[in-house]
Formats: sequence, structure tokens, C-alpha cells
Amino acid sequence: MPRTSRKADQFSESVIREMTRLAAVTSTPQRPVVNLAQGFPDFAAPDVVKEAARRAIRDDVNQYAITWGAQSFRHALADKYRRHYGFHVDPETQLTVTCGATEGMIASLLAVIDPGDEVIVFEPFYENYGPDAVLSGAVPSYVVLDPADGFALDPQRLRAAVTPRTRGIIVNSPNNPTGKVFTADELGVIRDLCVEHDLVAFTDEIYEHIVYDGASHTPLATLDGMAERTCTVNALSKTYSVTGWRVGWVVAPPALTAAIRKVHDFLTVGAAAPLQEAGAVAAALPDAYYTSLGEFYRQRRDYLLGVLRDVGLEPVVPRGAYYTMVDCSPFADSDVDFAKRLVTDLGVACVPGSSFFREPRLGAGIVRFAFCKELATLEAAAERLAGLATW
Repeated sequence: MPRTSRKADQFSESVIREMTRLAAVTSTPQRPVVNLAQGFPDFAAPDVVKEAARRAIRDDVNQYAITWGAQSFRHALADKYRRHYGFHVDPETQLTVTCGATEGMIASLLAVIDPGDEVIVFEPFYENYGPDAVLSGAVPSYVVLDPADGFALDPQRLRAAVTPRTRGIIVNSPNNPTGKVFTADELGVIRDLCVEHDLVAFTDEIYEHIVYDGASHTPLATLDGMAERTCTVNALSKTYSVTGWRVGWVVAPPALTAAIRKVHDFLTVGAAAPLQEAGAVAAALPDAYYTSLGEFYRQRRDYLLGVLRDVGLEPVVPRGAYYTMVDCSPFADSDVDFAKRLVTDLGVACVPGSSFFREPRLGAGIVRFAFCKELATLEAAAERLAGLATW
């Protein structure tokens, strides 16, 4: 009987996507489960972006694009970085289009990391990062962000995690699952460490335009000394509500881009050509689109936070992204038991917090809710969550 690889045996399947599957099998026509587990919108993408995709298909943009990305899309992305951040990206030598941010991250790690290298991962973390490091042959080194202090970064704790074998650090801001937006001081700490120890930063910036309460996103690559040592990973998915399109990109210095393009070529060849043409249209949307996007999600955040407080679930107030972490300990000793019972008894799906920690016990009293939904969907969830009063 063939054995499985030792790498694959080190991690489980996605808990987030497992909760979506559980929601699907639990749903009935009479009572569909309200899925606040997986972070996909249940509303339409912008019409102008959808029409651009339809137009590209009608115009027979249906064959391979250039492996590392259609020129029109790469140039539109470079122009967007210049407009929003004053960040000058050469679309010919510093940009690789990938099949979503998921491929962008693993392609970058595979291109840069050697077996035995160590990669720092902040905890709690989006569940892909540990497996990404392992699949790259690296050893993940976890640094806990302090939940009692808004998930603040402790510079001493971060510095203590660096060893002679440390090669990279993964930074996700705005953050999934915490909603944390790294401050200028925290980014400065990371920058100083990367420069001092010649580390490569792998930044997941997919929620860059979803920020609240005066928070702003600063790409780590724009800090002094970081453009030459940062792989900036992003995608169309969250900003333009097209999570199913799987079109992402990586911005990196030319030498790293050349390596990323090689890995990307043999992983997936290329992202969908007509959707890249639509991406060029999306990247050129006016500033007003991004302003309205933040306000759109702020309304949903504030509504859900109020609902959760009303039913006795104390949420963390996110400053970015579209998730909130919630203390479920008044209702259950186990986050897994709470999440499963919430689906089966009340018809609302969330994600057990233990899936975001290396040691499950650290998330035992926490669950994550997503609010990237129509207000009607959140209102339906509110009606169901009122049932917690009987637990």
C-alpha cells in the first residue's frame, strides 16, 4: 500500500472549507444554513468588472495568456500601485499573475525557501501559512500576537524567534482572522529585523482596501530597504468580490520574480486569460470605489458586532478585513463543539478558533464569524443566533 508524504501528514484539511461543507449538508430547503464561516460574499461583483469578463470571452480571449500574466493586467496593476501608494513597480520584471493569492504565496515560498529554512508565522494565522511553509520544506516558527492587547506585536518575542536558519517572515495585514491592521511602528519593527538578518517578507495584502475607523494600509515593500526583500501577494478576490475567479499576483524584486515565475509556470502555467482582462478593468476603477467598499463593510461589521453582543458573544472589533473573532466560552468549553452545534441547532456556520493556532487549546474559547454578506443574510443570522438564549 503506497504511503502518503510526510509533508502532507503534518497538517489537516482546511477547517474553514470543512465548515462550509458542513453547512451545505446541514441545509434544507426549509431552513438553509446561514454561512458566516467562509469569507466569500453572497452579493454581486461590480457590473463593470463582470461585463469586462464577458466581453473578453466574446472577443475570444480564451487561450493562454503570457505565463506570468497578460500585459494589460500587469500594467494596470503597476499603475494602481503607483496611484495608491507611490510604489513604482516594473510590470515586466517585478510582477507575476497567479491563480489566486493562495498560489501566489506558495509559489513565492517555493521560489525563495530551501528545505530546512525557518519561516516566521504570526499566530493566530490564516490556516494556509503553516502548510505552505511545510510544503516548501521549511520549518514554521510561530510568534503569538497578544490577544489581550488587540493582538499587538511584541518586538522582543519576534526578535527571539529569529535564528541563524530563519529565512523569511509571513505578514498578513489587514489580518485574517483577527481583523488587525499592523501599525506603522509594528511594520517598522518587522522592517528592521528583515534588513538586519537579510530576511524575505512574504506579505498577504488581499484585504488592503477593507479598513475601518481611520486605519490605513501600508504595503511593507514601500518601507526603506524592503522593496528588494518583499514578495507582496494579492488578488482580485476580496476587493472586487470575485473569490471564485482565482486571479492573484505577486510583486517582488526582479531576481525573486524570475524565480517565482519559474515555479508558477510549473504549478499552474497561468491564470484564466479572460478574467485577467477583466482584472485590468477592475484595477483601473476610481478611488471612490475603494472608499465606498470600506463603508459598505463597516456597516456590516457594526451590525454584526451589535448582534453578537446582544446574544452574549463578545467580539473583537476588527480594524480591517471582514471577520471578527468572538469569545464563545460562555456557551461551550470547546470551540469545535460550539461551531458544530451552532450549525446543527441554530443553522449558522462559523469557524472554530483553534484552527488558527498551532496549539488548538489557544483557540478553544474562540470562533470566527465573517460579515462579507448582504444585510439580509446578517439579519437572518441574527434571528437564528437569538436561539442562544435557550442554551
